[in-house]
Amino acid sequence: MSRSIVVNTKILKSPITGVQRYLNEILENSDVSFTKVSPGFVKGGVVGHLWEQLVLPLLVRGNILWSPSNSGPLILKNQVVTIHDMVPLDHPESLTPLFVIWYKFLLPRLIKRARKIIAISEFTRSRVLAHTSADPTKIVVIPNGVDEKFTPQDPATVEMVRSKLGLPTRYLLSVGSLEPRKNLARVLQAWEKVHTELPDNICLVLAGGKGKKRVFQEVSVDASVPGVHFIGHVSDSDLPALYCGAEAFVYMSFYEGFGLPPLEAMACGVPTLTGNLTALPEVVGDDGALTVSPFDVEAIADGIKKIVCDDVLRNNLRVAGLRRAAEFSWVRTAQMSVDAIRSIEN
Repeated sequence: MSRSIVVNTKILKSPITGVQRYLNEILENSDVSFTKVSPGFVKGGVVGHLWEQLVLPLLVRGNILWSPSNSGPLILKNQVVTIHDMVPLDHPESLTPLFVIWYKFLLPRLIKRARKIIAISEFTRSRVLAHTSADPTKIVVIPNGVDEKFTPQDPATVEMVRSKLGLPTRYLLSVGSLEPRKNLARVLQAWEKVHTELPDNICLVLAGGKGKKRVFQEVSVDASVPGVHFIGHVSDSDLPALYCGAEAFVYMSFYEGFGLPPLEAMACGVPTLTGNLTALPEVVGDDGALTVSPFDVEAIADGIKKIVCDDVLRNNLRVAGLRRAAEFSWVRTAQMSVDAIRSIEN
């Protein structure tokens, strides 16, 4: 008889970002009845980690534990851990000192102890192997998917959301948390260089909430740059129309374990400009997006100008992006994940 799969859903008590979306999508697109466990309080930090290390193992009761977000109890061997990225070891400067200290201790030990590791990209797999002594054969790469709601929207819906959010008629869009690796400072520097060479009525819209203070270092961005609109966190229901209303999508993160926003933008038929490092080339493929170095402000500015002014390029990116995004499915991700989790029963 198959054992139950217990999933730690503690992260769902936080606002929706990439890791929460990942877990929600797998839960919704799987035909398995997971046993969900989480603390009975909305609390992160030390208390949340203590619950995970001391209480969670008691709730598993001999079943299989799936830890879906870079963390899990060290005492349990019979678990599968999803690793989204290795930021605490690759870019500790972007995180708070206490967060880095904990994850530098936890991640290598957890990865070595768990029966199987799910990495969400080949890049993440390579970083796991670079930082740990994990057995390469127990790491399986299972890419993220893209929700079916991210698809070209009808003009009336796009206009309704544009009006609701108080956006200009023409805009470029960037979506991401205000945290260092999202690289918004260089995007703004590039925009400041190039915006005078663009049509007068086109603006840059930045959407996304602040990263958790206990996790991420503070990010300072210049709100005085002309033609820039900061709109903060946008609800999931408004995101597809927000993407579709954009003339182009700009995502210059210099470190991603996967990178959902460019995939979502491509699925909406939006020409996309993104970075050429870490996992982003895996996501966008050979021709799904225009890629440049996220550290080169001149290259970012040139990319913005091209993606706004070159109609042939824009059309090619729209078609290629839709084709590339169609290769990703949360149903497939969910099935592959369940298969990986069930494989440790043997």
